Amino acid sequence: MTQKVRIAQIACGPEYSGVQKEIYDAAAAVDAEIFFPDIALADIRRAADEFGLDVRSADLKLAIARAMALVEGEVDADAVFIATCFRCAEAAIVRNELRRYIHEHSNLPVVSYSFTERTTSGTLLTRMEALTTIARRRALLAREEQAGITLGVDSGSSTTKAVVMEDNAIIGTGWLPTIEVIKSADDVVARALDEAGLSRDDVQAMGTTGYGRFLVGRHCGADLIQEELTVNSKGAVYLADHQHGPSTVIDIGGMDNKAISVLDGIPSTFTMGGICAGASGRFLEMTAKRLGVEITELGPLALKGLSKNVPMNSYCIVFGTQSLVNALAAGSAPEDVAAAACHSVAEQVFEQQLQEIDIKEPVFMVGGTSLIEGLVHAMGELLQTKVTVPRHSQYIGAVGSALLASGYIREE
Repeated sequence: MTQKVRIAQIACGPEYSGVQKEIYDAAAAVDAEIFFPDIALADIRRAADEFGLDVRSADLKLAIARAMALVEGEVDADAVFIATCFRCAEAAIVRNELRRYIHEHSNLPVVSYSFTERTTSGTLLTRMEALTTIARRRALLAREEQAGITLGVDSGSSTTKAVVMEDNAIIGTGWLPTIEVIKSADDVVARALDEAGLSRDDVQAMGTTGYGRFLVGRHCGADLIQEELTVNSKGAVYLADHQHGPSTVIDIGGMDNKAISVLDGIPSTFTMGGICAGASGRFLEMTAKRLGVEITELGPLALKGLSKNVPMNSYCIVFGTQSLVNALAAGSAPEDVAAAACHSVAEQVFEQQLQEIDIKEPVFMVGGTSLIEGLVHAMGELLQTKVTVPRHSQYIGAVGSALLASGYIREE
């Protein structure tokens, strides 16, 4: 029997908002257990004096003391989950500082999260799964080369992708919109295998990821069913040929976004989500439709425009659409509108998520939206650094799954 991963919770408020049960349920779903580090009153007083943050909340003082106990080795844990209320500015500052402090002074994987009263175990599941994977499967995540014949499937919210790899080379790919989850997966697998000139019987191991990973994994008998955070990290650094040292991976998806700080191919800190679809690929799809162009044409069009010519706020997709309609009605040039939409999405990701992790160069953008040049350009301007799009970036999840699945090939 696999020993449960022990996740230390450092938090302020979930027990009052009714979210604590959801945290317990999410941890239990990945065979982990949540515990609160035990400390003494003297530890809280010392933490208040030594940490350097003058906070008013007693719960936040307790959180700081618990973080210091973990770093100093007074409490044993496999991973750390930091949670504070979305509405509290003081808690947001403490959450970010504690995440950075634990990351810099220990080897513990840590994820931070700002919850609302509507947070459910389902929204927390991917984060908990990633924490347990890093704690439990470091040897697997350290894999740098693919061997044998493996198949990776990424069942995403907008598109489903499949990749066939053989001896560290991509030999077949498939890509389709996600309509019926299983049928879309079957169709992209057939396309990838056809391009590779292989049959399903030739595949030695298979991995799945994405929103439909469990359903597709059970349907296909996958050897590895894995969340997107660790899979995308591995796929990104593999395709970018940067498997050693620090890097940052940004994936702006159809429904949510992921920002991951990676060290030697393993996520060190990460965040995912997004307050509204206005900061996701959905808004760019809507912009392309309004402009009467294909999504593949939006990027080149945006590069011709100036975002500053069109005021736009995609913090909420409703307000973003209103800005889009108003701009077009006022006679704004299509290229300026496209540039403003790309800048707005990049800005929201920058403000909502990239503040939660430590940005380390090189910076890689992956996923389908990384093919929108205007979005990549806007992100580079905001970060004031070059943003690199690896080859096959749209297949990042499928590649990571195929790579990691090779660890499950059995010796004949």
